[in-house]
Amino acid sequence: MSDHYAALGLASSATLAEVKKAYRQKAAYYHPDRNDAEDAADRFRTIQAAFDVLSDTDKRQAYDDNRRRNLLDNPLETAQGIWHNYFKNIFKT
Repeated sequence: MSDHYAALGLASSATLAEVKKAYRQKAAYYHPDRNDAEDAADRFRTIQAAFDVLSDTDKRQAYDDNRRRNLLDNPLETAQGIWHNYFKNIFKT
């Protein structure tokens, strides 16, 4: 499961206005018509999926509940995923 908050560069406490603003910025940057990077289309789809979930109150609540449950169910896997993404972003690999 991908982290929708990370896809938009937001904290889990972000407001709807912050979600919309981050979506507009990321979508404009990664739109395949504007960005020639090979992964631009995939990132754009990821950003769209994140916005679809985080902008809908019911979907966001279900997503947040599932995130909390996953963190508690398998904390080692969650920590490994967090560190993997952290180092991936730092070293841009």
